[in-house]
Amino acid sequence: ADTVSVRVVVRSRLDGTPVPGAEVIAVVDARRGLGAAGFTDRRGVARLRIPPVARIARLYVYTDAGYWSQLRRAVPVATEVACELRPIDLTRLDDGLRHALGPAGPDHGAGVRVGILDTGIDASHPDLRVAGGRNTVTGEDPTDHGDNGEGHGTHVAGIVAARGVAPGGLAGVAPGASLYSYRVFGRDGDGASNFAIAKAIDAAVADRCDLLNLSLGGGDVDPVLRAAVEDARASGTVTVAAAGNDGRRPVGFPASEATTIGVSALGRKGTYPSDSAAVLDQAKPYGKDRADYVAAFSNVGPQIDVTGPGVAVISTVPGGYGEMSGTSMACPAVVGVAARLLGSDGRLLRCRRDAGRSDALISRLLLSATSLGLPVELEGRGLPR
Repeated sequence: ADTVSVRVVVRSRLDGTPVPGAEVIAVVDARRGLGAAGFTDRRGVARLRIPPVARIARLYVYTDAGYWSQLRRAVPVATEVACELRPIDLTRLDDGLRHALGPAGPDHGAGVRVGILDTGIDASHPDLRVAGGRNTVTGEDPTDHGDNGEGHGTHVAGIVAARGVAPGGLAGVAPGASLYSYRVFGRDGDGASNFAIAKAIDAAVADRCDLLNLSLGGGDVDPVLRAAVEDARASGTVTVAAAGNDGRRPVGFPASEATTIGVSALGRKGTYPSDSAAVLDQAKPYGKDRADYVAAFSNVGPQIDVTGPGVAVISTVPGGYGEMSGTSMACPAVVGVAARLLGSDGRLLRCRRDAGRSDALISRLLLSATSLGLPVELEGRGLPR
């Protein structure tokens, strides 16, 4: 036979209940691109057809909310394979974000406006409050700046300013900051255009946002987007951008711009389960503390200004809380620190909105960073706190 059928049954490790909607990926031969993928049904069962082999090289399980990811290696092929996922426990959460930056006070970031340029924010999430925003996608309703169904922007927003309290919720880095949602990704799943991003930056400056989070990027340098970032900085608005997730390749645009703060993704061993898919993000060299590393997926180079926790970060998603990794997660962690710093400096917060204000905030952010003992092209100035 060309393929064999395998039932993957996904349940909770806590109580054995089925986990519907989980994505299951079976890699049989990574070099040849052989494998299969599917989603679990309401009974927690995913049916895969794979080449007739003795073992599945790697079996991944991901959920949108509620559970840590799972990675299993060299899984014997059988008619049925059982996977038990670890529930996310908000009462004992010590993921990379909380470990690196510590607990947040409810007023951290108070008075600071943060623009999230992303896939939109789910304003119905109990831990999030959205003060305003705009949809800049051509052809869509400008007032529809909610989550477009991907969950990415909601996760990013929670890292910055979730206001929840355990055991029922969680807090971001700067819970007192005001969130503004600028949706630049359409509902059709296509990427964000440089025009939509530039338009969103202009709208955020008009809304007097102090910080802009760009967990996006890539592609050629665009003069319109470059000008929008430059204008924002001249107007007292600081742009922080994710370096990209291309496996140690050069920093992507616009994080590569001198007018932005470029952020790489920091990981730390022990802040996620040992069977989480995040173990594959570990990479040499390690820091002074051998648990610290910059993720294997993170782009790096001389344009990296700072690093932020970006491996297996738990944050808000539509319907609950979920794990994501990427420089997309490291970026809002740094934005949250910047919001804390600005919120604690009333003089700077009230300062005239010009390039001098932007430069002063950037200087404070960079001075707050501590080297983790990693090469400068990986960590920049280090981890801001």
